[in-house]
Formats: sequence, C-alpha cells, structure tokens
Amino acid sequence: MAAALAVLAGAMLAGLLGGAADISPWQVVLQALDWLPFVTVDSGLTPVEQGLLYELRLPRVLVAAVVGGLLAIAGAGYQGVFRNPLADPYLLGAAAGAGLAATMVIVLLPGLPGGVPVAAFAGAVGGVFLAYLLGNTAGRAGGTATLVLAGVAVTSFLTAIQTFVQQLKVEELQRIYSWILGDVSGGWDQFWMVLPYAAVSSVLLILHGRLLDVLSVGDEEATGLGLRAGGVRLAVLLAASLATAAAVAASGLIGFVGIVIPHVVRRLAGGSYRIVLPLSLIGGAAFLVLADLLARTVIAPAELPIGVVTMFVGAPFFVAVLRMTRQAAT
Repeated sequence: MAAALAVLAGAMLAGLLGGAADISPWQVVLQALDWLPFVTVDSGLTPVEQGLLYELRLPRVLVAAVVGGLLAIAGAGYQGVFRNPLADPYLLGAAAGAGLAATMVIVLLPGLPGGVPVAAFAGAVGGVFLAYLLGNTAGRAGGTATLVLAGVAVTSFLTAIQTFVQQLKVEELQRIYSWILGDVSGGWDQFWMVLPYAAVSSVLLILHGRLLDVLSVGDEEATGLGLRAGGVRLAVLLAASLATAAAVAASGLIGFVGIVIPHVVRRLAGGSYRIVLPLSLIGGAAFLVLADLLARTVIAPAELPIGVVTMFVGAPFFVAVLRMTRQAAT
C-alpha cells in the first residue's frame, strides 16, 4: 500500500510537471504545499504559471486519477463476481449504453448544456440494467455465464443503434468520436461531478472485499458458510456499475484499465480482494495519470486521445492475459 501510494504521488507530480510550459519541479512541490489548508509557501511562480497549474493541470490530473481508480476497482469487482480475470467494466453493456445515450444527445440535442455526461451516466446504468434483466429472464442455469452473454447481446444491440444514429448527422462524427476515445480535460466541473459517485462506489466495493474472498470458493461453499451469494453478487455488480457509469459520464470510453491494473495487482500482491480492491483503486489512478501525461506529450503540442494510449497498452496486455489464462486452464 505504501509503495502504491508513492507511485501515485510520483505520477501526479509528473502530471503537474508535464506540458508545454517548463516549470521547475521544486516550484511545483512548493505550490502544491501552498494549496494545503493552513499552509503558506512562496513558490516563486508567476500568477500566470499558478493559474496554469491550478486551472488546467491540477484538475486534469485529479480527473484522470479518479476515473482511472474507478475503472480499475470496478474491473476488480466484476472479476470477483464472475471469477474471471478477463471481466471488464464495460462487460455488461455500460459502455454501449453510455455511447448510445451520448451520441443521441450530440446528434439530437447539441445545444443542451451538460447533456452529454448526464445522458452517458443514464445510458450506462440503463445498459447494465437491461443486461441484468435479460440474464435473469434467461434463468439461473448458466450462472454468471448467462449474465455475461446477456451483456454481449445488449452491447451488440445498443452499438448497432448508436451506429444508425451517427449516420443521421455525419457532421457530428468528430465530436462523437472525440468523446468515445476519452477526455479528462474538462476542468474542475468534471472533477466535482464524478467525485461523489467515486466515493460511494469505491467504499461499497472495498467493504465487500472479504465477502468476495468467500465468494471465490464457489456459491455452494459460500452459502454453506452463511453467505448470501446472490445478494453479495448483486451489491458488487451495482457498485461496480455505478463506478463505471460515473467514469464513463465524466471522461468518455477509456478501455482496458479494468483488465490491466487488477491483473498486475494480483501478480504483485496476491489474490485476496481485501488487498486487490484498494490497490486497484490506487494503481488505476496512477496508471491513467501517466497515460494522460503520455497523451499530452508524445506528439506535443498536439494531443493523443487518452483512450488511444490505454488501447496501445491494454490490447497486447489483454492477449498476454488470455494466453496465461489458457495455459492455466490446460
């Protein structure tokens, strides 16, 4: 935990330093201390440089940290529920629902203030609800596999509708795709919007860590130990879906964080969800801050969409995890 927090602190400091303006690391540290309550430090920065740090870089770093933490802890929660290391926060139709809702607002209500994040949040929750409803309708015979297949079906259906809606207004495609590929540059409004949902969902997931450890032995064994497996699974699904919906509403669709980080945490710290969940929260925050730093600097002064960076890292990692899972199964 101490090492993870140190990595996160280093990543956030690097995020504050990275950019076109060259600011001394020592001045950034002093300015960060000056932001603390009841602390007054003269950093030597000009008002313009202070404004750059406070209005542009600091909220961007904080949004990236919160969104990355949410996606990673949601991924760990889904993997605990499904007992599958390849489970992802977008597994149950959350991304497809958010993408469809955001696309409809962009195409049909382009002037609606704040409409895209609100619609994305509602769409993500709606997509998960449809998948869960369809999975329950299909019966319990397939267990978690039925719910996964329901999520795939809902995702395919909602993605098809989204593609159709995009064709209604081709001139908005650039705005749609810029949202789909992720963005954490929305400033303080973006940060304050996602923070309450982040706090609630993260606390709920961490509190269920020990129960997920019991659930990992199997539903029958967990029931024999006095655990209501169905209730735990539903609570974790709701909390993870809330985290996913909040992250998607704030920043768009940023993939692979929920697969990469929990898997790395398990390799380094073991498989207990009492450890995996909080470390995934911290590790996901550090990972996305560094991904955003790379997106801002690799082709400066232009920027890469942050989702492109996570895809470059996550796609090969996903293949590696798939191969290791296959080898373990054989």
